[in-house]
Amino acid sequence: MRLLFCCLLALLALPAAAQLTESFTDGNFTQNPAWAGDAASFEVNAQLQLQTNGPATTGTVLQLSTASTTANGATWEFYANLKLATSSGNYADVWLLSEQADLKGAGNRGYFVRLGGTPDEVSLFRKDATGSPVYVVNGRDQSLNSATNNLARVRVTRSLADGWTLEVDYTGTGQSYQLEGIGEDNTYLQSNYLGVLLTYSSSNSRNFLFDDFKVTDRLAPSVVRATPTAARQLDVVFDEAVATPQATGSYQLNGGPAVLTATRDAQNQNVVHLTLAADLPTGSNALVLRNIADLAGNVLAGPFTLSFTNSGFAILPGVNQVIITEILADETPVVGLPASEYLEIYNPTANIINLSGVRLLKPGSSGNPAVFPATATLLPGEYAVVCGSTRAEQFASYGKVFGVSNFPSLSNGGDQLVLRSPTSQTLFEVRYSDTWYKDSEKQEGGWALEMIDTTNPCGGLENWTSSTDPSGGTPGRANAVRTANADNRPPALQRALALTAASIRLFFSEKLDSVAAANPALYSVSGQSIAQVAPISPDFRAIDLTLTSPLQPSQPVTVSVQRATDCVGNATGAAATATVALPSAAARGDVVINEILFNPRTGGYDFVELLNRSAKYINLQGWQLGNEKPDGVVDASAISEVPFVLAPGQLVVLTERPDVVQAQYPTSAEPTAFLEVDDLATFPDDAGIVTLFDRSGAPFERVPYSAKQHLALLDDVNGVSLERIRADGGNDAANYHSAAASVGYATPGRRNSQLQEDPAGTKLFSVEPELFTPDADGQQDFTTLNYTLDQTGYAASVTIYDAQGRPVRKLVRNETLPTKGFVQWDGLTDQGRKAGVGIYVLHIELFRPNGGTKREYKRTVVVGARF
Repeated sequence: MRLLFCCLLALLALPAAAQLTESFTDGNFTQNPAWAGDAASFEVNAQLQLQTNGPATTGTVLQLSTASTTANGATWEFYANLKLATSSGNYADVWLLSEQADLKGAGNRGYFVRLGGTPDEVSLFRKDATGSPVYVVNGRDQSLNSATNNLARVRVTRSLADGWTLEVDYTGTGQSYQLEGIGEDNTYLQSNYLGVLLTYSSSNSRNFLFDDFKVTDRLAPSVVRATPTAARQLDVVFDEAVATPQATGSYQLNGGPAVLTATRDAQNQNVVHLTLAADLPTGSNALVLRNIADLAGNVLAGPFTLSFTNSGFAILPGVNQVIITEILADETPVVGLPASEYLEIYNPTANIINLSGVRLLKPGSSGNPAVFPATATLLPGEYAVVCGSTRAEQFASYGKVFGVSNFPSLSNGGDQLVLRSPTSQTLFEVRYSDTWYKDSEKQEGGWALEMIDTTNPCGGLENWTSSTDPSGGTPGRANAVRTANADNRPPALQRALALTAASIRLFFSEKLDSVAAANPALYSVSGQSIAQVAPISPDFRAIDLTLTSPLQPSQPVTVSVQRATDCVGNATGAAATATVALPSAAARGDVVINEILFNPRTGGYDFVELLNRSAKYINLQGWQLGNEKPDGVVDASAISEVPFVLAPGQLVVLTERPDVVQAQYPTSAEPTAFLEVDDLATFPDDAGIVTLFDRSGAPFERVPYSAKQHLALLDDVNGVSLERIRADGGNDAANYHSAAASVGYATPGRRNSQLQEDPAGTKLFSVEPELFTPDADGQQDFTTLNYTLDQTGYAASVTIYDAQGRPVRKLVRNETLPTKGFVQWDGLTDQGRKAGVGIYVLHIELFRPNGGTKREYKRTVVVGARF
């Protein structure tokens, strides 16, 4: 009894740390309570009011704060007088709840009252770690309309249900409060500081006065629920932060095990963790609470009995034990769902999942992750909506909702989302794209993406589609599109890359089982020993191998993977191999522009294909691809920020949207050859110059192109690429031709449909092929006049005559020739019409301008047609 009495006295004697009264009657602001910040720019004046005395400089921002932990079920009051005309450059922010002592901090979070600003109003705002402040209560405009004397005594009340009330007495007496508005917001439930943050122009450095700060919390805490978290662990949740438990005697289980310890949660002071002396009985239980105090010293005297059921305790989730099953990234136009982005999560296990501390984030984003609260759980087979904290009310009718701070902004076109445990283990990852809708109308907005088969959580495009529910989605319940869609395919090794002389990265076609993939016995490298194996998070589609001895430049080795297991257990049978080498320095001409699509189909995207025609392995990291404009300015984009190595003879397709290009050329594209490039330079549809720069920024390759290079017989050149005819040829127009119709008018990542091998032999002039059919079917669409000259300095003219000796096409006119090359004829006349079927003569005039030597040659060619 004496112990209980002493504990009660201790609780009643708790300092009211969460309450605050400051009227500056002691003549200072450095103690009782202590304020800190830009202290040299403030003073307590003769009227015993806090007054600014800062630099007389336009744009000055001053701040002063003091400790205050009151956050809920409280009232904040203060007096202010702004002796100035408020504006966008002259206003005061009085922070009621602040996470940081430095109110200027860019990542600070909490709530503040703004006096002034452009609307000349008194309003309540919420400030998140990123983004602009948002209204909680929007006060009346022009309520502060004096140029010299804006009095305001402000009173803000927050209920335990997170309802906010803003009142202002513009006489400053506290006798004539007017209601400015009400609002609801539950984003922030804790506070560390209260303070003032002031912005002014040069003439207003002494024109801010404050007094009578008062924070009042007179409500005792109330218990919300008790949740078993382990056989001998019980979490008790209150509606506000509670004081550090003074004795385990404050908590007692009726007829149950003794409570050994009571510990307040370090992150969420609303939660107390109880440790029990024995296992908690299953079924109904009763917890008795006595003398629980909040941070202001308000005591729930009790005894208060809370009944709860132990139907099993929540466990921390493992990989794919909590998954994202629905995504609404584009909420407009509204179909039937709330106009708000959301995710749906699902518990596919037979256990209660403890989501406490689980983080939702977008890799690469600079913002803080969203964190699930300490009390968040998900029952077996249960769905829940996850959205921004201010949007939770919109989804209340859909079932369980987690409104979290820092909910990521979901990009309409696609994003990567990750769920991570408190220990940073990747629990689930998805990288969605708007192509997953598989419906052009639903892709425009208002419809959710839904997972088809929740037993196939690693499936991408094949396991997601647009919702078929009339409302646009099924938040909080089983998806409308659910059906069996198992993944029965094992992962494939796609390529290998030497990151450094001592490390190799392997890329796979799908997500791997990260535990199984970490086994070194599964891998071998010819002539090497492996020191370490590291699966790469968050999607585990890549594995890094660390070698014991260095690779040599452009000396290939073979990597072998004995078995690879995907994240749902499919394993490869036979070993897979890949060739890899340490890159060498590239020389001009090693990498060429092999194919260009500059005028894509409707809804399509440009692409440029590169070819490594050397015997080297070349790293494209840091290289750039761009469009050279007529004024010489180049609009360039980085090809890859990470290592990307081209093997000898390898092709790579550069585009913003590989998925779209592959969808438009399904039979002629090679998906493994694509490399996604953010913000690829725009290539004009009429003419331009494709430029390639190496990692030093030096020009490496330059190919002018024009729509006029396309085969003139084509009625529509949209979606038709220009292909390089000869890999070893030059970058002139004669070495490019429209891709063939038989392959869909482009071959991204595959052998060019118009590729022509350099003819063998030493004849001065030869025609290849001697019979051609210019019909864009990909079979002998053009012919080439090939030449090999005995010395430099020759110029040539080539005229084509029909069988009657009539000139048909002036193909070349007095052009200087290199010693080896070719001239292309596409079968068209000078008038742009297709030449008729028959025999034609190529009359060649070769002369040396300096020596006066002239030679003439004739070669025949046949224009045919397919029937």
